[in-house]
Amino acid sequence: MNQELELSFNNFSSNISKSFDSSSTFINNMKLPVHRWFRFSAGFSAQWVESIITQFNEQGETTVLDPFAGSGTTLLASERLGVQCFGIEAHPFVVRIARAKLLYQTDSDAYLKHIKTVRQYAENIQPCIGTYPKLIHECFSISSLESLDRLRQAWEKLSDDSSESQLVWLTIVSILRHVSHAGTAPWQYILPNKKKQSFLEPMSAFDLMAENMATDMRIAGKTAASSSTLIQSDARTCQGIPDNFTNLVITSPPYANNYDYADATRLEMCFMKEISGWSDLQTTVRQYLIRSCSQHVTNKNVNIDEVLASHELYPIRASIIESCHQLSQERNLHGGKKNYHLMIACYFFDMAKVWIALRRVCKSPAIVCFVIGDSAPYGIYIPVIEWMGLLAQAAGFESFKFEKIRDRNVKWKNRKHTVPLCEGCLWVYG
Repeated sequence: MNQELELSFNNFSSNISKSFDSSSTFINNMKLPVHRWFRFSAGFSAQWVESIITQFNEQGETTVLDPFAGSGTTLLASERLGVQCFGIEAHPFVVRIARAKLLYQTDSDAYLKHIKTVRQYAENIQPCIGTYPKLIHECFSISSLESLDRLRQAWEKLSDDSSESQLVWLTIVSILRHVSHAGTAPWQYILPNKKKQSFLEPMSAFDLMAENMATDMRIAGKTAASSSTLIQSDARTCQGIPDNFTNLVITSPPYANNYDYADATRLEMCFMKEISGWSDLQTTVRQYLIRSCSQHVTNKNVNIDEVLASHELYPIRASIIESCHQLSQERNLHGGKKNYHLMIACYFFDMAKVWIALRRVCKSPAIVCFVIGDSAPYGIYIPVIEWMGLLAQAAGFESFKFEKIRDRNVKWKNRKHTVPLCEGCLWVYG
């Protein structure tokens, strides 16, 4: 990289990272129209995304890509600023949520009319709650579940391909955690034995969510300056994205910290009867995702020697082999004997493919921003940031730098180790 371009890149990334502040989580989005319709635990600040795009726009025309689009934060921010954006998401249920959110330009009156129709239809439906999975019965009282079931049946009977119908589907999905008496929010994991002090009555929650969504549609629909495209695909291939499409990538990939992203919508999928329980997640969701949790990998479906010998991992081969060996030895000292050695090997193999795919779809030069954190399974430190940068360079990008945003693993009283971890922005150029 020549000195002029390097200086421009460094100034850009430093200024943006300073504005990131504490916005590395989705929580700030819960005050923003449309973004607040569904709280997705894996996400980042929409306002921060807008600041990146705005500053990047000053340097010329911008085309944005988010290969881990989640519930649509980057897509919605790009639309608001009138910038062309593509998003890729592999989680089928999360794709559906994001697509519904992207329908915010639908006429609010037509949406409310459909809400009223579904609600009236629900009043005359006989609830049938016996076929719901055990989890659902643990999370809702009988009366709440009967009301929710009436709404679900009514939506299903009246369902069509209209935007109004898809938005009503999201309305029902979005109130489930507010209605449940169990510990279901805000984090993904469901704790039926932990009871909330307050929760909402289903029909009241449905009406309130509908009014909030309609209000947001009136506000955001007037400010939208473009439309984005969301593709249900795999970031490891970026299938559906043209070559040399983007000059700005903004995303947050899965972290290598055993967080089960497939489990993020288990409550909602169980209620909508798309799965019957946790065991169904492997075939319905997890098989499509980056392998970032130990539940995803076993000795039966992973040959670690083949993974570590792959040409994609050659830039970090010596160090990752050593780390995986340490993890393999350490697991024998723990009761759970989790497959962290397999997880780390597969995670970086998958992420190496992501970088190769990004090199294909990125213009030259382009800037890539990964919101990412490091990892220490069983207390063994994994230099995620360094390895990510090296894999990016091996894929054809020129340089990388990391801007730390915050410390991690410092608040939890039940943390498994004391290794200091951090989160921040990995900036890649080339």
